[in-house]
Parts: sequence; C-alpha cells; structure tokens
Amino acid sequence: MTAALPFLAAGWVLLIALYGLVTSRNLIHAIGCLAVAQSSTYLMLLGVGYRRGATAPVYGDLEPGSRPVVDPVVQALTLTDIVVGATVTALLLALTIQLRKRHGTVDPQALTALKG
Repeated sequence: MTAALPFLAAGWVLLIALYGLVTSRNLIHAIGCLAVAQSSTYLMLLGVGYRRGATAPVYGDLEPGSRPVVDPVVQALTLTDIVVGATVTALLLALTIQLRKRHGTVDPQALTALKG
C-alpha cells in the first residue's frame, strides 16, 4: 500500500483540480485549477523515481554498485515539468489580462459571443 500512496495522492489532486476546472466561472480560477492539475504530475513523477533507502545520484563519494541511488532522469523531468507549467500559467494569465482589457470580463459564459 505504501508504494501506491504517491499515485493515489496524484490521482486525488488531479480529480480535485478537474472538478474545479469544470465548475469554474472565472478564467483566473480555471487557470489556477489547471496549475494544480499540473502539480499532480509532479507527485506522479516523484512517485515513479522514489526508491526506499536510496541516496542522491551524486557519484563522487560512492563506489559503483555499492548502494542504490535515485533515478536522476525522473528528477530532471520533474524540474522540466515545473518550468513548463510555470511558463504555460504565465502565458495563460497574460492572455486573460488582455481578454479582460478588451472585453471587460473573465467569465467564460459571457465570452460566447466572440467570433474568430
């Protein structure tokens, strides 16, 4: 059960974020829920890369094969995921600010009259 805990937590966070995204009446709130949904991927990736009793992947003080180490690729993917998530969130917030300036609202229901 302990090995499944990060995956259950990631699923729970994703479900809560999706519920907030579906019920949102404000684009700022929807963007925040999208950022929370993105954070569930951090939990999942860290759950994949975790090894009980393993040390950091710094090989300067270790003999090869002497003890288990954590997978550094998963840590790199998690950091990349954080950077991409922050960038997407910033871009969506900038677009929402421009939408508010041009149309005076951030309510998705009020923006249905927009024509592309």
